[in-house]
Amino acid sequence: MLDKAETWLRDSLDYEFNDVRLLQQALTHRSAAGENNERLEFLGDAVLDFVISEVVFRSHADAPEGDLSRLRSSLVKDTSLAERAAALGVGEHLILGGGERKTGGHRRESILADALEAIFGAVFLDAGFEAARAVIERAFGERLHDLPAIDELRDPKTRLQEWLQARGLGLPEYELVGVSGKAHRQKFEVSCKTSDGEIATGGTGTTRRNAEQESAAKMLKELAGSDMT
Repeated sequence: MLDKAETWLRDSLDYEFNDVRLLQQALTHRSAAGENNERLEFLGDAVLDFVISEVVFRSHADAPEGDLSRLRSSLVKDTSLAERAAALGVGEHLILGGGERKTGGHRRESILADALEAIFGAVFLDAGFEAARAVIERAFGERLHDLPAIDELRDPKTRLQEWLQARGLGLPEYELVGVSGKAHRQKFEVSCKTSDGEIATGGTGTTRRNAEQESAAKMLKELAGSDMT
């Protein structure tokens, strides 16, 4: 199995381990016997953060710290890492315990994301920072050059507030309209109103915050289509 993983890593990320035991550890989930990848994931997370921080710092010379943080987060959050790991085929080479194999652990976002970071950490230990940087850049590919617009990364509530403030308008008012469902699966309904009460939108979500974000996104759409400028 490890021979296949070595071939996969060489073909997909152009890297060959000097100490193949590091690769085995990077692919071993805590549910399996043997030394697992949690420590390597911890190290890889730090190396990844540095590499991506440098990328966004150099590509957005005038961006403030908050925007740089949002850009970095968009690349290193679990969903993004899991997407890259799945695209690279990491799941096919994971070493899982019987329970995780049966429940589809090789497709679970958190397991995929952690394994990819563990691989970065393993490469760092095996050959140093520059080797790890090269592997990270290959793993992310064009995503490091085709970064999302900063405005797109701000959450709807923040963008709505900025839109209103830029026009000298009052802040929106959010109100919890109702909560339904059982305690472990609640549904929140929230309304968002302009300060003058002329426009109102609604949102739903599994948390109040999510419902507010949805109502704010709808409000932005309403305002953009209105005559308010």
